[in-house]
Order: sequence, then C-alpha cells, then structure tokens
Amino acid sequence: MMKTFCGRANLATGLLDWVEESEEYDYHQEIARSCYADMLHDHDRNEKYYRGIRAAVARVKARGEKVIVLDIGTGTGLLSMMALSAGADFCYAVEVFKPMADAAQCIVEKNGFASKIKIINKHSTDVTVGPGGDMEMKANILITELFDTELIGEGALPSYEHAHQNLVQVGCEAVPHRATVYAQVVESELLWNWTRLQPVMEEEVQLVPPPSIGCCTGAHTVCDIQLSQVSPCSFTPLGPLLTMFSVDFSKPVSSAFQSHSSQFVAQSTGRAQVVLSWWDLDMDPSGTIVCTMAPSWTYSHSRTAPWRDHWMQSIYFLPVERRVTEGEELSLTVCHDDYSLWFSLQTPTPQHTQIEVPSRPCCTCQAHLVWTHPRFGELNDRLCTRSYISALRSVLRDDSVCLGVSDGSLLPVFASLLGAKKVFSLENSRMSKQLIQQVLKANSLEGRVELLEIRPEQLRSSDLGEPISVLMGEPYFTTSLLPWHSLFFWYCRTALAGLLRPNATVLPCSATLHMVAVEFQDLWRIRALCGTCEGFDITAMDEMVQRSLDFRESREAEPHPLWEYPCRALTRSTSIMTFDFTQCVPQQPIVSMGSLPFTRDGLCHGVAMWMEYNLTEDVSIGTGLIGPISEQGDCTWSRHRKQGVYFFKSPWSSPGDGNAAVSYSFTFEPSLGDIKMEFSVDLL
Repeated sequence: MMKTFCGRANLATGLLDWVEESEEYDYHQEIARSCYADMLHDHDRNEKYYRGIRAAVARVKARGEKVIVLDIGTGTGLLSMMALSAGADFCYAVEVFKPMADAAQCIVEKNGFASKIKIINKHSTDVTVGPGGDMEMKANILITELFDTELIGEGALPSYEHAHQNLVQVGCEAVPHRATVYAQVVESELLWNWTRLQPVMEEEVQLVPPPSIGCCTGAHTVCDIQLSQVSPCSFTPLGPLLTMFSVDFSKPVSSAFQSHSSQFVAQSTGRAQVVLSWWDLDMDPSGTIVCTMAPSWTYSHSRTAPWRDHWMQSIYFLPVERRVTEGEELSLTVCHDDYSLWFSLQTPTPQHTQIEVPSRPCCTCQAHLVWTHPRFGELNDRLCTRSYISALRSVLRDDSVCLGVSDGSLLPVFASLLGAKKVFSLENSRMSKQLIQQVLKANSLEGRVELLEIRPEQLRSSDLGEPISVLMGEPYFTTSLLPWHSLFFWYCRTALAGLLRPNATVLPCSATLHMVAVEFQDLWRIRALCGTCEGFDITAMDEMVQRSLDFRESREAEPHPLWEYPCRALTRSTSIMTFDFTQCVPQQPIVSMGSLPFTRDGLCHGVAMWMEYNLTEDVSIGTGLIGPISEQGDCTWSRHRKQGVYFFKSPWSSPGDGNAAVSYSFTFEPSLGDIKMEFSVDLL
C-alpha cells in the first residue's frame, strides 16, 4: 500500500513533523473534519433547496420538456435525489472528491435511484457532453451547492461560467436562482482591534504602533465568523444594510473582475472601520423561497434563526479608518474577482466622473502576515497587557538580562521600557523579526532589544555575553493549534537551561491544563450522524464517518474558538495537569486520572480544554473560561485563543444529580510532546 505524509505539530521542536500515514489517511481526515454533517443537519437549507427544486421541475414540465438535471458538487447526492423525487427524468451528479463520490453512489443505490442518477467523479470543468461524453445532453436545470461564507470563495463563478458555456441549455432553470450580497458599515472597537495594533499607555510603558501598520490596508483575507455571537452592543451601525450586488445563476455568469457601489446617507457620526456582510439565496425567480445567512440578531426572535457552520458571515476591514458625520453622503464599493471580495468607502463622485475603483488590499507592513485576527485582539487586550506588565515589573531588576521566547511578542519591548539591563528576543522568522524591528524604531528603542533569528538549541553563551536572569514568553507560537501546543515554551526553556543563571526567573513559571464537560447548543452538529435526511437514507455517509472516527486523529481533540459556539457546563471545571516551567521537561510521562461528577442535567457532547499560565505566583493569564460558570452552566470564553474540544462518539445523558461522572485519563508524553486522553462515563 502506498504511503502519504501528513503534518503534525511537534511540541519538542515547535515545528510540523511529517508523519507517514496510509494512503487512506487524507480521505478519512476529509470525511472526519468535513462540514457534511453540519450541512445535512441544516434543515432550513435542505427544505429551501427542496422547495426550489420542486418549483424548477414543475416549470420545466409545464413547458412540456423532459427534465434533465445537472447537480454540481453533489456531495451525498441529496439534491439529486430531491430532484428525482420532484419528478425529474434524469440527473447528472458531479463530485470531484472520490471518496464522497463513492458514498454518493452507494446512497443513490440504497434509495433506488441508481438508474436515474449518474455520479460523475470529476471537476465540473472537466465534464464533457455528447456521444461518448459524461453527459448525453445538456441539462435544463442546474442545481449547485458551491458556496462558502464569502459566497464565491470556493470557485462558484468559474464553475457557473463553464457550466453555462458547456453543460446547460440556454434559458435553463437554476436552483438557487439568485444570490444577493449585503453589507453594512459599522464602528466597532472590538472588531477594529482585530486588524490594527493600538497604543499601549500603562504608566512607564508607553508604546505606539509603527506608522506602517496604521496606513496598511491589511491582508487580502476575509474574516469569517459566527456573527450571531457578536453582540449588537459591540458595534454602532453608521448606515443602513445595503444591497451590494446580485448574481442570476440562470443566466451566463462571468468570473471577471467587477465592482459595485451603493450610496447611502450616514445615520450617525462615528468612525467607519468595519463592513459586516452576508448573503441570501433566492431558490426561485420570484424570490419567495429565501435561504438567508443573516445573523440571529436581525430576526424578531433570535432563537428562530437557523444555525450553520458551513456558511457563516464575513467581516471586512476597511483599508483606512474614516470619520463620518451624520447626514453625510457616502458610497460603499465592493469589488470581486473570481474568488474573493473587498470593500472601500468613498465620497460619491459627481456625475460623468469616473468612480475610483479600489485596488485589492495587500499587506505592506508584514503585521497582517505575522499576526492573525485573534492575535491582534490579544495584543490589544488591555487587561492582558496589564497582567504581563505587572508580572514583568515584579521580577525585573536593574541588572536583569532578559530573553524572550515567543513569536512576534511585545514582551521584550515591555521589558526594555521597564528598565532591564539587556533584552534579547528569539524570533522564529525573518518577517517576525522585521516586524518587531519596526515597533522598536517607532518607539526610539533601536539597540535596546537585540533580535536573534535563531532556534533555542542553537543559542550560545557567546551570543548573549552573560547568563540570562529572566526567561519570558507569553507563550504564543504560530505553529500551535491546540492549547497545549504552547508547551513548546517548556521545551525552549529546557534547551536554554545551560544559559540561565542559577536563580533565574522563568515567566510564566507554570501552566495548568483545565477541562469541563459540556453540552453544545449547536456545535455538536458537525460530528453528528444523520441516518436519514429529509426522508432519504444516507447511512452510507454515516458509515464513512464511523470509519473516520476509528482513525487516530479523529479520536483526538480539535481546536475551536468556543466564544463562537455557546455551550453549557455539565460539570465543574477542574485543573487536570500542572507543568512546572521552573524545571526542565521531565524524562517520564505525566499522568493524571480522575472523574468529574455531573452537576447539571443535559446531553454531554464532549469535553472542552484550555491552558492557564501562572506568570508569577500572583499573576495569571487564561486562554479558556473567562469568569465563573453561571448557575445555569453558561460559559464565557476567551476570544484570543482556540480551545480544545474532544467530541464523544455519541452524546451521554447527564442526570445532574451527582450519581454519574465523566472519568478521564490524560498522559503527557515528553518524548512525543503530545497529550493522549481517554474518557468514559461511570455511575457513582
């Protein structure tokens, strides 16, 4: 059997190791981590598609035509089976991902549609029509599910363009019939902090961001998000919700560059910073069957909003912050190529004057290439910054020689401003080093911090001149996926042991791994089995998921930003393991076993895990729960880091009377730099 190599985080090196796997590995991971379960559980989406398909089939039949359907991106074959049930004569179902195409073949056979649905395992742009081709004739109904959070990010426009030119009849019906993109300009300190470095003003630590960051348009990447979890109190709308543009999928579609502008009058005075955006799908020409991505706070009753993770909402950061005045006339422009969108805000130009088309954003400051949106938020978190400054202030002396070990961290800059004698910082990349150099230059600190583009194990005493008295880190590393991957700091500390003074301070001095058993409001859907969907047997899909769950990686924790996914705690939170950074990484494994009694009724979907760092004995930084769990079990999570989630194969019913508990076993294996975990439910 052929082998393939897959990247896995290695705590011992801070790098990705290439691990040999079987040739089926990618297939299993695609299935285990895909959004198929989420989509199949999205009843609103399924029901709107079904109604749109029935209406399209009826219109074609009313013209006296034979109904031939082309389903691009068929997945499980669900939409093709809907079309056959609605009276279609034949379906060509295109699926490029072979394991999924194989599952679709099995599913259509189980449901008795094998003779009327042809599964084509190709990209739609490779499909041929005619004698000896994949399709005998062109279709008169085009069904697709090619969309992502940004609508066009998965190549929907080129696929539609090719289909209209080669695969469907002129004047065909399309489901969905139309997509419409909406946008709203807002002021939001919370969201703006995700893309711009803000000044630090903390007593003796006064830090300004480099001008290059302030004038940078940012990276050309969308910030997709569960906008329903961003409270309307966190932003101020400066204008109405605008209709930016629509795409009619029943007509020829172009993937060429286009721009669209929408004029409006500012509703309030403020700083235009962010564009909130989402889209609707009209499943029929009249627009009576609408599937909307609007966040829950746009509904009269937020609980009636459908939940989905495969389609969310988007946040776009304007190239520059702009002051607007109530009553001011403005024009919001959106541009798109074949895969992405970008926005700009302008003053309307006089008639007969060409409107300036904004160029695609491109990061010139390197900050948006080094720091992610959550990382910007963490750097701008005043409480977090105060904690680090307070901890540093308590350990620094006039003769302190400091070494920082993090990726693109401001701690070495803080240490210098707090009066350390010498400050060094290890940077893992050239871009990260150049970025911190910009920060130092902007604050006239050049020469005060020496940046070393070198790995910890390569550092020599001659590089420093004298022993290190303070080793510090946030810790934050760009290669970290799960919370405990930041234990790479511990391995760095161990590699640097020979360069530390005997009484050297290590900050943070320790870390603890925490866990709580939870009931998810909606996130459970991404791993849930389906059995049947809208009346069709799709157990073949469940069988694929089950086989995927038998693979190693799907039995491990996954990183998720839990502030976007509400959950209830069914147990108390507890500390599982403690890692003492004042000592080197031990040779022997660290094992922790125990149980957490259920304290609340509910359906336990899994366990949430996070790290807390003790900077000093008195100052701590958390990356998980913020504040206590409410009486009802509601949890508030940090927005800056992803937490680890271990999904159980099937949910457990929690009695909440203390007579049952989640038993756990954790093993930290130093030689592998990884944590293995097992869970079960026991009666007490």
